[in-house]
Amino acid sequence: MPESVGAPEAAPFAEIAALDRLVHEPARLAILAALSACQRADFVYLRRLTGLSKGNLASHLSKLEAAGYVASEKRTGRGRTLTFLALSGAGEAALQAHWARLAVLHDRARAWAGA
Repeated sequence: MPESVGAPEAAPFAEIAALDRLVHEPARLAILAALSACQRADFVYLRRLTGLSKGNLASHLSKLEAAGYVASEKRTGRGRTLTFLALSGAGEAALQAHWARLAVLHDRARAWAGA
């Protein structure tokens, strides 16, 4: 492991702090990952799957929708409204780019620590 004296040797840690916070935030990452595993999910199922409260899930979904990462569709039937959610193409691309970036940074951090 490099010593802490002098300039850091291309440490990847500043890059980790610069990850896309819209995707990297744990609740939103859970939402995106869950939606990537299915074609669509209703709000209640996604809430159970992620363990988020209704308010938290709604808040995070609104941010993801505003970014174009998640699409929602409301359907009315049997006296109630159901909200279905799906990952958009842009959301899938952002999630896959995030996973790839994390893998690179993980490898660089391990190499730096072993230097």
